[in-house]
Amino acid sequence: MKRIAAVLAAALLAMFAPVAQAADQYEINVILPLTGSIAFVGTTQQLAIKAVEAYVNKTGGIDGRPVSFVIQDDQGDPKTALQLAQGLIAKNVPIILGPSSPQDCAAIQPLIEPKGPVFYCLANSGHPVTGGYEFLTLFPYEAQFAVTYRYFRQRGLKKIAYIVSTDGGGQEAEAAMTSQAALPENKDLQFVDKEHFAPGDISVAAQMARIKAANPDVVIFWATGGAAGTLFRSARDAGIDLPAATSGGNMSANFFKQFGPVLPTNLYFAAVPYYAGDAVNTAATNAAIVTLTTALAAENAKPDMIQISAWDPAMVVVDALRKLGPNATAAQLHVYLNNLRGWTGVNGSYDYRTNPQRGVGESNVVMVRWDQQQSKGIAVSKLGGAPLGK
Repeated sequence: MKRIAAVLAAALLAMFAPVAQAADQYEINVILPLTGSIAFVGTTQQLAIKAVEAYVNKTGGIDGRPVSFVIQDDQGDPKTALQLAQGLIAKNVPIILGPSSPQDCAAIQPLIEPKGPVFYCLANSGHPVTGGYEFLTLFPYEAQFAVTYRYFRQRGLKKIAYIVSTDGGGQEAEAAMTSQAALPENKDLQFVDKEHFAPGDISVAAQMARIKAANPDVVIFWATGGAAGTLFRSARDAGIDLPAATSGGNMSANFFKQFGPVLPTNLYFAAVPYYAGDAVNTAATNAAIVTLTTALAAENAKPDMIQISAWDPAMVVVDALRKLGPNATAAQLHVYLNNLRGWTGVNGSYDYRTNPQRGVGESNVVMVRWDQQQSKGIAVSKLGGAPLGK
């Protein structure tokens, strides 16, 4: 009987061991567009998040517990994103990472304040409440355009034409372009043409004709993915091959593979320090980049702007949980992040007091030129935008 009891006990332990192991996991909930019109963003961010998961679990997890990033697909649809967020909030989760689009994040934002959960949106467009529960990845449009203007202005390129989409993201970008151009340091800049297009347009030939006639020094093509491809294709057809700038959201292997043949000879991005190299970055930033690169190599991938937009938010959240413990509440995480200074990630040193709800700003931005032959971005400025050599 004793032997039978021992066998039964062992069988019961074997039966319930996987359940106990699963219960020991610390789940971090993520909303991403894995299907739909911006699936290329969501699937790229998913790859980065899974690389974070593997790295964190190899280095001790959170208080010894393995981390599992539980990802749900919002299909790039604000209504779906809202429904998914409502379900997670009903479960009283302390953290939500994602979604990837400004529209989806904007749909969720009213649910977040004033008591959480911590909501780390993986889009960089928006203006969250200072000191609130919503955080955004990367630097704001204002920082991007401040650095872009500084770089072009100091190179003597002062006549600017731009074309932006008529959707919410395009309107926000245009507002940032205008506000930064109005600063005293940019008094010598001149907008010689301002154009607009609908994201679904298949041609912008008329707008490109007006841009060409305005004779700018620089053209800003502000769109991502297929819409940006339409702009560059129409510019090529119009015979426009001027220095150009575009959204950092286009700094991905898929974009360059698809639209490389129609891109301008000199295409610039206000980019993250990953592209800056040893001459610009600190040792701590370079160490974080090595961690990123190694983790992605295990997934047969190389870093790009989209992956980086998910990597640092996931890493800073994990680091917060390691310090506060796996039982940390949304309120505790909220206080921790809003007061965090000196944390170094792939994007450099973070300071959430100086750069509320993001941690990074102009001093974390470098101008990069895309080298088509070498298939890589090459830093052409210091952090902050001053051209290298000046």
